[in-house]
Amino acid sequence: MAHLSSVLRLALSVFSQVTETPKREHLRLCPQDYTCCTSVMEEALARQSEKDFLTAIDDSSQFLLTTFTQKHRRFDEFFRELIDLAEKSMNQMFTKTYGMLYTQNARVFHDLFAELRRYYTGGSVSLGEVLAEFWSRLVERVFSLVNPQYQFSEEYLECVSKHAEQLQPFGDLPRKLRIQVTRAFIAARALVQGLATGRDIVSKAAKVNVCVCVCVCACWYCPLCRGMPTLRPCHSLCLNVMKGCLANQADLDSEWNNFIDALVQVSEKLEGPFNMELATDSIAVKVSEAIMHMQENSVATSTKVFQGCGSPRPAPSRSRRSPREQGGGRRPFRTYSPEEKPTTAAGTNLDRLVSDLKERLRPMKGFWVSLPQTICNDDNMAADVTNEDKCWNGQTRGRYLPDVTGDGLVSQINNPEVEVDISRPDVRTRQLIMELRVATNRLRQAQAGQDTDFMDSEEGSGSGGGDGGDRYSDEPGYGPYSPPYGKPPRNPSGQNKPPRVRDKTGTKWTRPNQGHGSRVKSGVSQLTSSLSIIAALLLTSFAV
Repeated sequence: MAHLSSVLRLALSVFSQVTETPKREHLRLCPQDYTCCTSVMEEALARQSEKDFLTAIDDSSQFLLTTFTQKHRRFDEFFRELIDLAEKSMNQMFTKTYGMLYTQNARVFHDLFAELRRYYTGGSVSLGEVLAEFWSRLVERVFSLVNPQYQFSEEYLECVSKHAEQLQPFGDLPRKLRIQVTRAFIAARALVQGLATGRDIVSKAAKVNVCVCVCVCACWYCPLCRGMPTLRPCHSLCLNVMKGCLANQADLDSEWNNFIDALVQVSEKLEGPFNMELATDSIAVKVSEAIMHMQENSVATSTKVFQGCGSPRPAPSRSRRSPREQGGGRRPFRTYSPEEKPTTAAGTNLDRLVSDLKERLRPMKGFWVSLPQTICNDDNMAADVTNEDKCWNGQTRGRYLPDVTGDGLVSQINNPEVEVDISRPDVRTRQLIMELRVATNRLRQAQAGQDTDFMDSEEGSGSGGGDGGDRYSDEPGYGPYSPPYGKPPRNPSGQNKPPRVRDKTGTKWTRPNQGHGSRVKSGVSQLTSSLSIIAALLLTSFAV
């Protein structure tokens, strides 16, 4: 209706001057036949045609731009709140359960969530190393708590954390948590970044260079100069004009479709094996289970540590405190009950968000190549395909005879309506294609639980009982175990830890070789036999 109104306004303007207009004015765009228009009028019509053309592009792409903008904001809000809720719930539960012993060591947990947030928001963070550092710091704290009768130096605790991988004081839980958290956070960050990329691509691609498309005036407004203001252009004429003007956008089609497919696949992973809600909930659950595991096996673990790191000094009698004075002593951390778990964030849930996103993404495939058809199917822009004999064919009322050209820049060599230089591809379009390829590759890596920024660092990372060679499966928290033999272990100490002097005189723990026979395998099936395996290793590894 807006287009029709502008046509009528222009028609009134044209016809109000018809008595003063020569019948054979040489026009630049419209046919040089009987005309109601002067050159000045034609220029006005050309400017209006450019404006209407850009409006048609904006209107057609608005669904894409709105979807990407809203979904990016919605998912980002949701994931941020999930992380906040996970930290808040852990603090409340652990404070209630373990009292001062937790609050005195809450910095360890706060730092973990701070690093998770930093990764999610695009920071250069390796999730594997973040979790390794967390378990390394935690094993030192818990080891001190379960042995209050001793006084441990920084060097001694460094020895404990350094060899936690062999001891596996937390069982297999660090490995399970690492798998679940890393792939969920990688997928969540990749999806949000992908939605932002989609928003930016649409915004850039919709900005068409109208300088090469002033010929649309002949398509839409030249009938005015012939005294036929209500005559609309033939459908095929409209298509040829639009395909010429939007040739570069059509060349986005292949990479655009790959990008949309990748977004859908990552979103499906997030509601399935890479579920972000389950991953954030599992942090507190698995940490509490890990601490209980270490408490329940504290005697055996401490004995092995004393053999390997040396006998610790007894704590001064005045510093010894009863379990009650220490905030609950050996009272174990407990897991969440179902009614205590946070079930939603940002007023929704992940399944609902993903379902709505997929429903909106799938119709976007083929958008750019079908954009000319979308515009010309508008009754205000072109005549219906069934009205082939009563439409504007570029010269007069009648059938439009030329064939409709193909899609893309190369096909415009035979376009009868728009002159396009096919020898000079649009630089901006090439840049958009590259951006789409980069974004698609990142999304595809995320489907495999890999971060393109840390392709190597997420392999081999782990501490306190888990190797990092797991290959991602579709079962949350589990995966086949394949240790990266021959790979040196990553430094478990993070940037926040002060430097420590390692391997002081008197430490009897010698690091075993990195061969197949000297590594302790971790996994659910080995939990019951892991202590006997470690004991056998220690007999050959300790030099008393």
